[in-house]
Amino acid sequence: MKGKVEVDMPVLGIGGVFVKSSDPDLSRRWYQEVLGLELNSYGGFDFSHAKAADAFGDGARTILARFEDGSDYFAPSQQPFMINLIVEDMDTLLARIEASGTQLVGDPQSFDYGRFAWLVDPDGVKIELWEPPAKTAA
Repeated sequence: MKGKVEVDMPVLGIGGVFVKSSDPDLSRRWYQEVLGLELNSYGGFDFSHAKAADAFGDGARTILARFEDGSDYFAPSQQPFMINLIVEDMDTLLARIEASGTQLVGDPQSFDYGRFAWLVDPDGVKIELWEPPAKTAA
């Protein structure tokens, strides 16, 4: 690409993430049981953009980012991608994960832009849990 092209952004956001699985039923059950997600009628999971925006204001966003090939940020996963899920109550979710017997990858961490924890799903995909900072009054 030559130079910077200034245009209105016609892409509004990510409409879905679709992942191959060697055992889709096992993977769906894991997301239901470990993370508490509700299966929709199409066999996937819906996330309300409005609910995230209501809870976190401008802190709720979907980020599409590229990492260098040599990055170890997705480790221990061998997959070339990671899924970041916005959560509203990290402590409750961490208790649910612990009760399921699922191990976290490393220790949860807190930053000024939110709290994070990591785990790996049955297909070897690293899942990053992100609780943005609470919405502040304007």
